Amino acid sequence: MSTKAKLTLGGSILFCVGTVYGVHYLQQFEKQLMRQGIEKDDERRRKLKQREENMRELEEQQALHQELLKTQKVSKAPSSEPATDDD
Repeated sequence: MSTKAKLTLGGSILFCVGTVYGVHYLQQFEKQLMRQGIEKDDERRRKLKQREENMRELEEQQALHQELLKTQKVSKAPSSEPATDDD
């Protein structure tokens, strides 16, 4: 086999090995990106569910508060100000 043929064969082999390695690397990288996307989606769903639960609980507390205000005499309306020891 001539030197030119050997160089061509060697170059072809290197090119093929490089292509296979490159494709494998890209597949692993894309798989990792997809996994991260799934984890982000799960976290987003968890936060949304927690926010909905918090809103439901807030509404229940507000309804209970209104119900208690109807049945109990309150000398002073509640405020959002923090409690002080001056009273």
